[in-house]
Amino acid sequence: METVAVGVFVTQTTGQAAWTGTVAALTYVPTVLLGPIGGALADRFDRRRFLVGVIVFQTLLAATLSVLAATDSLSLAAVAVIVLLAGCAFAVYMPTFSAITPDLVPAEDLLGAMSLGAAQYNLGRVVGPALAGLVIAAGGLAWAFGVNTLSFGAVLVALALIKIPPLRRTEEARPRLLVNIADGVRAARADVGIRTALLLLLATTFLVSPFIGLVPAVAIKVFDTGASGTSALVTSQGVGAVLSALAATPLAARLGRRRLLVTALLAVGPVAALYGLAPRFALAVAAIGLLGFVYLAVLSGTSTVCQSRAPRALRARIASLFMLAVGGGHALGLVVQGWLGDRVGLPLVTAVTGMALLAIVVAVRLLRPDWMLAMEASAEDQPPVPVAGPPPDAPVPPPGLNAT
Repeated sequence: METVAVGVFVTQTTGQAAWTGTVAALTYVPTVLLGPIGGALADRFDRRRFLVGVIVFQTLLAATLSVLAATDSLSLAAVAVIVLLAGCAFAVYMPTFSAITPDLVPAEDLLGAMSLGAAQYNLGRVVGPALAGLVIAAGGLAWAFGVNTLSFGAVLVALALIKIPPLRRTEEARPRLLVNIADGVRAARADVGIRTALLLLLATTFLVSPFIGLVPAVAIKVFDTGASGTSALVTSQGVGAVLSALAATPLAARLGRRRLLVTALLAVGPVAALYGLAPRFALAVAAIGLLGFVYLAVLSGTSTVCQSRAPRALRARIASLFMLAVGGGHALGLVVQGWLGDRVGLPLVTAVTGMALLAIVVAVRLLRPDWMLAMEASAEDQPPVPVAGPPPDAPVPPPGLNAT
């Protein structure tokens, strides 16, 4: 709901896709600097308490946005600042959130867990935009921001209902934060599977993922459908993502996890081009649903590669590099494609960047097939990566999801 409300406000206030993309990019810019720091902090402190503190901060930001909208004090500058601060919270939240998932399920269910985690996020993209359209029409932006503020309570309740095994600590002095970050980078670089997944993810987020943040501009500037069109496009993308999450486990069982990921990487660019060149709004709605399906398959597949291969003691730091690729690529792509879209048209930009991604994936598959194969190989087959911090934890059996 907040995504739709912010996008509608910025697009209607400025009338330019460039500003819509720039403000949306502010959510992801902080991941470039704060993502690795958040990952290192999550590997040093109690992850659940760390998450609670971040969520409380997010709630305060959402409440501020609601108050500004209710008092007619909303401005482009205020929205940009709040979105940027929310991006800072998001940058340290997501690595921690991703790192606790492998502690809650057995290893063989990790892809399903990652996909369902993405499904609950994208389910909000199905319900939220539909509600946003109704709420904005009935009560204005303040009501949409207010409901979003209340929704953070559900996350706090969820965190209260799970048990997360603590990381093993040693009596040795903790290394400096920058050393912790360097350990994560070294581990990712040394593992061919993780490195390949991160590089292909970066290409995908830069070239294709801006379609998400630019939805309001497409709805308003290309199809002239306003807030209702924005809601329809975002909802369709969310439906596709949820269906992808539900289909991930059976598809992986049939095709294999690596083959499913490679197929999604090959498909996401052409599907993005199909969405960009859709001549009518109804076709765009259908195309973005398919795009949501294959795009989530890329995100879930690359995330699973990174988390399944990372040592538990480095898991949050590897997750922060995943978020760095997502946030950095997405933010830069939003700015570049938003400004280009105002000059040559969003449909052409979306189509060209989609086909450029296809060329990159095909080139990697043909020139370095061993990189693609490494995304399926067991991390246990790789030599250990030396770290400056405490030694990795002893193996801990997955505890499952336990209610307190």
